[in-house]
Amino acid sequence: MGIFVFMPLVLPVTVLPMVRLAGQHLHPRAAARLLTAVGGLLAVCSTLCLVLLMVVGTAQLPGNPLPDGWSDPEVRAAVPHERYVGEVSIVALLAVLAAWARTVAEHVRVRRAAHRSLAVLPARGAPDATADGELAVLPDADPYAYALPGGFGHRGRVVVSTAMLDHLDADERRVLVAHERAHLAAHHHRHLLLVRLAARANPLLGPLRDAVAYSVERWADEVAARELGSRRTVARTVAKAALVTRGAPASGLAAASGLAALAEPGPVPRRVAALLAPEPPAHSWPPPGTAARLAAWVAAAGTAASAVSSLIAAAALTAALVAATPL
Repeated sequence: MGIFVFMPLVLPVTVLPMVRLAGQHLHPRAAARLLTAVGGLLAVCSTLCLVLLMVVGTAQLPGNPLPDGWSDPEVRAAVPHERYVGEVSIVALLAVLAAWARTVAEHVRVRRAAHRSLAVLPARGAPDATADGELAVLPDADPYAYALPGGFGHRGRVVVSTAMLDHLDADERRVLVAHERAHLAAHHHRHLLLVRLAARANPLLGPLRDAVAYSVERWADEVAARELGSRRTVARTVAKAALVTRGAPASGLAAASGLAALAEPGPVPRRVAALLAPEPPAHSWPPPGTAARLAAWVAAAGTAASAVSSLIAAAALTAALVAATPL
C-alpha cells in the first residue's frame, strides 16, 4: 500500500481553498450541498484509512482473534512502520467512533428533550402555516429563534421567544418565520450533523463544517427573500435579529447538538451584504481562469485522489490478507 494508505488522512486539506471561495461564487444551496457531499466522502475515506491501519496494527497484538497469517511479514510490509502506525491507528479509530457516538447521542437527546418540552404548548400557526413548521412561541426574556427538526413522532416546529418577536415588526416577523421554515423544509439539520461527524473523523474538515453552517443560513435567507419579495426587508431582519441577540445567552435547547447552528445569526455582515446584492444565479459556477475555478479543481482533484488512494489501499491490503489466510 505504501503512502497510499496515508493520503486520505491529509488530502482533506485540498478542500480549504474551495471552502473559502464557495460561499462567494456559488449559490448557497449549491455550496451547502457540494461541501456536505465532499466532506462526507472525505470523512469516509479517512475513516477507511484508519480501519485498514487498525487491521494491520491489531494483527500484531498478542492474543488477538485474527488469523495468525495476518501478522506475516508480507502483510506488515504493506504499511510503513506498521508497529507504531498500527497502534496509533487503533487509538485514533476508537476516538473517532466514540466522538461519532457521543455526537449522535447528544443530537438525539436534545431533539427529544426539545419536543417533550414543546408538547404542552399549543401550535400557533401563521396564516400560511403548514403541517411541518408550526410556530411555538415561548414566554422568555431572552431573544432567540430556531428551527426544531421533526422526528420521534413529532412534527418540525419553529421556536421563537416573545422577546424576539417584541423587537420585530410584522414584516420582519414573517421573514423570521419564513427563514426558520426554510431550515425545516430543506432538512438543514442533516447537512449540519453530517459535516459535524466529518469534522470528528478528520479535524482538517473543521473549516468545511463552518462553511456549511454559513451556507445553510444564506440558503434560508434566499428562500425568505423570494417568499417575501423584498431582499432589503430580509437584510434588515437579519441585522436586527443579530443586534438584539448579541450578548444574550443561547437557550438551553438551541445551545447544544446542532440546534445552536440554526439559532446563531452567523456572519451577519456577509449575509447582509449578500442580501443587498442581486439574487445569485441558481446554477452559477466560477468562470474559467479565476481563483474560484482553480480552487474547485484543486478540491475535486483532492477528493478524487483520496477516494482512489483509499480504494487502492483497501484492494492491496485485502489481497495481502487473502494470500496470508490459511485455506
